[in-house]
Amino acid sequence: MFDVILVIAAYLIGSVSAAIITCKLMGLPDPRSQGSRNPGATNVLRIGGKKAAAITLLGDGLKGFVPVLVAVLAGVEPTTIAAVAMAAFLGHLYPLFFSFHGGKGVATAIGVLLAMAWPVGLAFVLTWLIVAKVLKISSLSALIASVLMPLYMWWLSPEPVFFQMSLVMSVLLVWRHRSNIQRLLSGAEGQIKG
Repeated sequence: MFDVILVIAAYLIGSVSAAIITCKLMGLPDPRSQGSRNPGATNVLRIGGKKAAAITLLGDGLKGFVPVLVAVLAGVEPTTIAAVAMAAFLGHLYPLFFSFHGGKGVATAIGVLLAMAWPVGLAFVLTWLIVAKVLKISSLSALIASVLMPLYMWWLSPEPVFFQMSLVMSVLLVWRHRSNIQRLLSGAEGQIKG
């Protein structure tokens, strides 16, 4: 029963949209109605600047990190930890509180990874940063890091169920970036400014 409560709580925490709440508190437009219409840090950066984006990024990361860390500290089985991680991630993608219209999941995935297998989370972040520095395209950085994530998990984590979870998460991250992939292929995807 405790395992079920952890999973449900993770989904509900994941369903809290840092982007929507941050924009509302800072008097900014709803991110679902501006820019890319994605309630995530990159779109908040576009419509509200660096401070709002940083708050959103932190919030989205924490809602993945905290539920998984609680599960790890509670000493539950790896399968339950993976289920909690996936629930928090799915809560961000399909939030109960915001008509199931969520973000693309990169920050929440990072939070999840840092709590369950920090070397994998670190490898994901470093991949994103290196690709972003070289190619200056946020979505491409996220896509490359997402595709490599299962390989990092296979290499750096001893838990087979974590690898399986990372495969599903990787597929969902790529799927959520499908509009970005179309723009990348057409040469219309925007670059990171500054």
